[in-house]
Amino acid sequence: MQNLQEKVALVTGASTGVGEEIALHLYQCGATVFITGRNEISLQTAANKIDQSGERVIPLVMDVTSHEQFKAAITQIEQQCGALHYLVNNAGITGPHGVTIEDYPLADWDAVIATDVSGTFYGLKYGLPAIVRAGGGAVVNLSACNGVTGIAGISPYTAAKHAVLGLTRATALEYAQKGVRINAIGPGYVATPNIMNLPTETQVWMASTHPMGRMATREEIAKTVAFLLSDDSSFITGAFIPVDGGYTAQ
Repeated sequence: MQNLQEKVALVTGASTGVGEEIALHLYQCGATVFITGRNEISLQTAANKIDQSGERVIPLVMDVTSHEQFKAAITQIEQQCGALHYLVNNAGITGPHGVTIEDYPLADWDAVIATDVSGTFYGLKYGLPAIVRAGGGAVVNLSACNGVTGIAGISPYTAAKHAVLGLTRATALEYAQKGVRINAIGPGYVATPNIMNLPTETQVWMASTHPMGRMATREEIAKTVAFLLSDDSSFITGAFIPVDGGYTAQ
């Protein structure tokens, strides 16, 4: 387990699923973790579940599609803890599935791009200067296996996750000599609580798309994030790390 003692992290979209597990693992590694989400009740529930003391997991109700709210969150973290060392841009939505581009609702396109692309951009825009002020640190952006492949029926999500890689690589170059490393990971299907509530045949199909024949666990994603934030990956920046059981190797 990585040593993140005395570090401060921000994980967006962390009230459930992969984001919640990332927050839990960073907390277990010793970090103080701010978690964001739009639903105050579910966010507080997640914070209480991870840290019953309420001292090292702090919920921030925030919508990543609002640059004002993102900027205010970074300011609050710096005022409350004195620094921000790590940022995990996890918040994202997939939008409708199985819809061709000609039939794709414009409102859903706007929502996916606002959350997945603009939300990541705002995190980098306001988070990176804060990390520099703290003396350096690292960022992990959540792309997906279809950040490097095409998947029919979810073209906006596919476009968004490709865009996350572009933001990752460009900002990694901009901050390579400023003490901040910026990387992206590409999960395949992950066995989150929501996925495990889907019909069994759907879960079987999802698992079958990975050459390893199963879905990722949330812990496997969280441990990869912690590695990329930690000094154990001190010479890795601008990278895309698939965590997809071989999906993108096909």
